[in-house]
Amino acid sequence: MPESSGTAEAAAKVAESARQGIRLTLRTMAVNIVLAAVKIVAGALGRSHVLVADGVESVTDVVGEIAVIGGLRIAAIPPDKEHPYGHGKAESLAALVVSLGLVVTAAAIAVQSIREVLGNPHERPAVFTLYVLVGAIVVKEVMFRVLHRKGQSIGSQAVESDAWHHRADALTSIAAFVGISVALIGGPGYEAADGWAALVACAVIAYNGVRLFRSALDEMMDRAPPPEVEAKIRRIAGSIPDVVAIEKCRVRRSGLSLFVDIHVEVDGNLTVRRGHEIAHDVKQALQEAGLSIVDATVHIEPVAG
Repeated sequence: MPESSGTAEAAAKVAESARQGIRLTLRTMAVNIVLAAVKIVAGALGRSHVLVADGVESVTDVVGEIAVIGGLRIAAIPPDKEHPYGHGKAESLAALVVSLGLVVTAAAIAVQSIREVLGNPHERPAVFTLYVLVGAIVVKEVMFRVLHRKGQSIGSQAVESDAWHHRADALTSIAAFVGISVALIGGPGYEAADGWAALVACAVIAYNGVRLFRSALDEMMDRAPPPEVEAKIRRIAGSIPDVVAIEKCRVRRSGLSLFVDIHVEVDGNLTVRRGHEIAHDVKQALQEAGLSIVDATVHIEPVAG
């Protein structure tokens, strides 16, 4: 079957999606660096250990974003002789790294929080640390929404994982805000309130980390996409003239791309040339359907009976 013009177009769309993800991740990384510096300095000056820890956690976000950028860059490389199915798995691998980072971050903050709860009471933090946290919460929530929307639109698990890392930051900042507020309002004897609040946030962060890890691992193991994706592929292939039915349809995701293996049934009396044309039309229609299908292997089968 001659190479469909849709193949190059689909590959170009995947590359453009990767570039969009990289550009947005670079911007959020720059914001993260500034936020981390502000949190650490404000925490040190304001005697807030939990704010310093929150700033250190933001530094780990930068490491995760570097992994996301690297994964997207590799995933955008076109297929070659050694990698005929492309390099999309690099994007899934980056998502695994970021989700693991969430779990590790939750564990590290939990250990620090337990030390705060069990340790000796420290001096109450300054009031201005609350204003720093409010600003951080707003910025992080905006970053989460922007990245989450972009990750869904380009089909990037790594970008979505990075988005949830920002939501985790917002949660730890909320916990820090609650803890510091209780410590300031309650006075002596309430110094450990920020530690208890942080522990609650850690549980939420760890849950999201495990959920994203499982999703990225499923993608690495070629789990089938949602049923509605396969249903749409079957519907598009079935709409091609002379296609009688769809016998089999297997779909797998590789980073930002989809690969399809489909068996279409046609009249067994058709010529080989006509069968070839039908297969070509099915492949082109799938690649032009806006589903990021880079390649489709179309098998022609005679109608049963």
